Amino acid sequence: MQIVLFEDQGYANLLPLVYSRATFNLRCGYTNLREKVEQAYGQKIDAMFVRPSIAAVMAERWKMPVNQVAADADQLWINGRVLVRRPLEIPPNSAIWSGETLVALRLANAPAQRRTTEPLPGNEALRRGTASLQKGVVPSDAFRIIEYPWNLVHLNAEELLREFTLNGEAQRDGKVYPNAHILNEKAVHIGRDSTIKPATVLDAEEGPIHIGERVRISPNVTITGPCFIGDDCVIQSGANIRPGTSIGRFCKIGGEVEGSIFHGYSNKQHDGFVGHSYVGEWVNLGADTVTSDLKNTYGNIRVPINGREIDSGEMFVGSIIGDHAKTGINTTLPTGCVIGYAANVLTTRHPPKFVPSFSWLTDDGREENDARRALEVALKVVARRKRVYSAAEQALFMAIAGEASGNERTEPRP
Repeated sequence: MQIVLFEDQGYANLLPLVYSRATFNLRCGYTNLREKVEQAYGQKIDAMFVRPSIAAVMAERWKMPVNQVAADADQLWINGRVLVRRPLEIPPNSAIWSGETLVALRLANAPAQRRTTEPLPGNEALRRGTASLQKGVVPSDAFRIIEYPWNLVHLNAEELLREFTLNGEAQRDGKVYPNAHILNEKAVHIGRDSTIKPATVLDAEEGPIHIGERVRISPNVTITGPCFIGDDCVIQSGANIRPGTSIGRFCKIGGEVEGSIFHGYSNKQHDGFVGHSYVGEWVNLGADTVTSDLKNTYGNIRVPINGREIDSGEMFVGSIIGDHAKTGINTTLPTGCVIGYAANVLTTRHPPKFVPSFSWLTDDGREENDARRALEVALKVVARRKRVYSAAEQALFMAIAGEASGNERTEPRP
């Protein structure tokens, strides 16, 4: 059986996080949504259908067929916004729907060859394309649909617990200095060549802690599980990493972080608080940047998504921050704030709840951040981590500027 991941039009509600990646590359817990599918089925995916704008970069990164019909007679198609917890038992020539979202379908023999090659079908096209298939049913606890970025944030602690159980017994391959304290050692994993400096506390009494390889935990750090820290991260002295946090690889983190996801390659080196937020790649948060994640009224938080204020249904939502965004020192981000791709927030006042991509926001107002100049800065940033942006990645960066100007509105619709 071949496994194919596909995007649908629901990707738009996950902007700005998915301008430069597929929906199934978003992180939750230890892994991203693609890796969860591969964990569940015990095999790599065989192909992917994504937006044309990211197709070249995805093909380059993953070395597999992109937007090409799979050849195998038995094909399982899974929506890239679905967080799969265990295999979806779908009979051949059946489709699983949840409300208006096509969760997955399985095709066999002739129907597989007639499958549309449209990369981003709408619900009507999907309904027509699956009309001849039987209606399948799988347990609702086998998957979760990711509708908005805060879904990932609020599922993160649960996923950390589930994936720790999947991974089996924790190992301790790194170096733990004297006077570092580990509470509930059997729930703490320390990867190869990682170091835990003195006066650090790893508290896994309420949930597991996974520390990857080549991680440096500086002195006087407190990490409370459940928590995941990816390979090659640096946790600065005095940091307080609170439960429900996932930090992707090559991040540098200081200050206080709670219940948040850092996708990877981002810096929050200094004091300040990030709570219940999703931070993309190549983000730099200036010293004393603070995110508000709770209203004084304790009411539901509304978040600006594609020009509309969406009721999240959650009491805690911090900031959604796109790739290559930056904040200046002492930046205070309002509750339910969205910062766009390659946006700069450099104001002493509270910024608006939505800062469009490629913005340059100061006390004097908002100007456009020229895409070519932004790319020049981005190339310097990635080079500092010994990475190189390919021609396809540079072309995507420039294309995002045009795409974002068409997608984003500065004032939310009622």
